[in-house]
Amino acid sequence: PLLMETLLHISQRQKMLVMMAVLLAMFLSALDQTIVSTALPTIVKDFNSLDRLSWVFTAYMLTSTIIVPIYGKLSDLYGRKGLFMLSIVIFLFGSALCAMSQHINQLIIFRAIQGIGGGALMTNAFAIIADLFVIEERGKWQGIMGGVFGLSSVFGPILGGWLTDHLSWRWNFYINMPLGILALLGIFFLMPKIKSSAKDKSIDYLGAIYLAMGLATLLLAFTWGGTTYAWNSMEILLLFGFSFVTLSFFASMEHLVKNPILPPELFRNPVFSLSSILVFLT
Repeated sequence: PLLMETLLHISQRQKMLVMMAVLLAMFLSALDQTIVSTALPTIVKDFNSLDRLSWVFTAYMLTSTIIVPIYGKLSDLYGRKGLFMLSIVIFLFGSALCAMSQHINQLIIFRAIQGIGGGALMTNAFAIIADLFVIEERGKWQGIMGGVFGLSSVFGPILGGWLTDHLSWRWNFYINMPLGILALLGIFFLMPKIKSSAKDKSIDYLGAIYLAMGLATLLLAFTWGGTTYAWNSMEILLLFGFSFVTLSFFASMEHLVKNPILPPELFRNPVFSLSSILVFLT
């Protein structure tokens, strides 16, 4: 009822402007996964660090994946606007640090920080659609949001190559600053503040820890398997084993706590379960 009451007082024009800012922020997050690819040879040459090249991608992927369900739950409890703005700030802060990196280890650490903001942007961008639009209109905006990924996959490498050739690889990160600030201002001035109706604001900290450890080790196993280590090596088998145990603990915890990060009843919906399996395989 609170959400519907808020929607009635927001004009269609204001919703469109809010979504333009959200799509811009989403585009930055999606673009950052592709724009760096064409700059990597130059980065490797500058830092003389071919052995740690994959970590420029892996660090971003790890933190952005882990933060999605945790940040999504926080926004359910405390509202989207403030947390969405915080995610933009974290993303821009990480981008600025990446651009100023003087060593490959610094770049990897700063990419991890950037990934925290990028993952948070991604999860809340889709949730904001449900806050602003009735169910009949959500499919259209979700389709547009999906189109942003397609655009970034084509536009990112081209822009990254041009910036690297004509300016510097550091501009692959500096380019985020003006666009991110524009998105931040749009959210601040245009997006309504919708209060959460959740009465229980408790957070499942232990579940969050299990989830983070399980996802991190799973992604590391897939990253290192067949490259750094053989698929049947002890290191990869231990990573998969540890991931299975911690994610099993996480699944058990979610059935016991009052306010789970990932409510188990969601998986009773066959559409949700099938969609989750398809996204995982993708």
